[in-house]
Amino acid sequence: MKKITKKIKEIQINLSDKLYHSRHRKRALKVLKNIESVKGKTNKKLITLSDEYAKDVLGSKKFAPWLYVYSAISEKFKEGWIPDNYYGRIVVPKLKGNYGDISTYNSLTTKLFKCADFPNFAYFTNGLWLSPEYNVLSKKEILKTIHNEESRLLYKTDSSSKGKGVYFLKKENLKIDDLELLGNGVMQRYINQHPFFQDISPNSVATLRITSVINNNGQVTINASYLRVGRNSDTHVKSNSHIRIPVNFNTGELDRFGYTTNWLRITEHPDTKYIFNNKKIPHFDKFIAKTIKLHKMVPFTRCIGWDMIVDNKNEIQVMEWNGSHNDIKFSEATQGPCFSNLGWNKLYSRWESNPHS
Repeated sequence: MKKITKKIKEIQINLSDKLYHSRHRKRALKVLKNIESVKGKTNKKLITLSDEYAKDVLGSKKFAPWLYVYSAISEKFKEGWIPDNYYGRIVVPKLKGNYGDISTYNSLTTKLFKCADFPNFAYFTNGLWLSPEYNVLSKKEILKTIHNEESRLLYKTDSSSKGKGVYFLKKENLKIDDLELLGNGVMQRYINQHPFFQDISPNSVATLRITSVINNNGQVTINASYLRVGRNSDTHVKSNSHIRIPVNFNTGELDRFGYTTNWLRITEHPDTKYIFNNKKIPHFDKFIAKTIKLHKMVPFTRCIGWDMIVDNKNEIQVMEWNGSHNDIKFSEATQGPCFSNLGWNKLYSRWESNPHS
């Protein structure tokens, strides 16, 4: 009976693995098709190099499709790239386990980071309204707390991602019972962004994504960065409409090119006509210092994507942290290889010897 149970589990794992890589292949090839619709067919030599690298270095040709995308964007092949499905299937389980999932539970933010760096002012968790100090609040008390805030507020549900699960509210017509129906989440103050970002996208708060890694010696390094901005019709940045601009993580300078959701290059924001070239993120050194400080508080999550912004008072606000499968593919394609000195390309052999761990 134990042998049958073990065999069934192996079949389930293998099926899950095939479906996972099949989905990634489909996504990557769709992105590649979009890029090639403008730039033309990717050089066959780059495709061959991607196949060989995926098989010989990363352990399987199933990791090649995202390498095609990276090569098409870069117009060359670079050793050290980490494909998105390799990151999700191999790196994340080995270097984070389930600890990265902690980032999806908003009410833990206070305990982990002392909350001063976040715009959070109340949590709704498992039927209870909580203050940042974890005092249980009655509905009357939470209404009073909301009343003391500015008119515009945000509610983010746990596990919100890609702009989904984010609700913009006005305290004047807010009903607590309706809010509770949304499920566990966090109440946040609306951030009035710095004029630099206001010029790019005035109708939604921009997001600076900084990716940091903590190495085996406990040192935090900054490995990638890009700016996400919304379109004029957006109330907040959404994955299905955003514009992404690579940011030099040493200087804070914007790249001359931004990218649409189809991964097509643009030199200016489609709506505001803001030109990206020769622009620099204000107070970028503060972003870096904040990232390093916060990552040291959660060293067990080895790679994190931080979503931040500087407000109109020149203070850094951390909107959220992404500790599980944070996005690396955009940075790898436009700035990478970003993680080539970390030995991640050697993790597959260890996973292969114990894939069920």
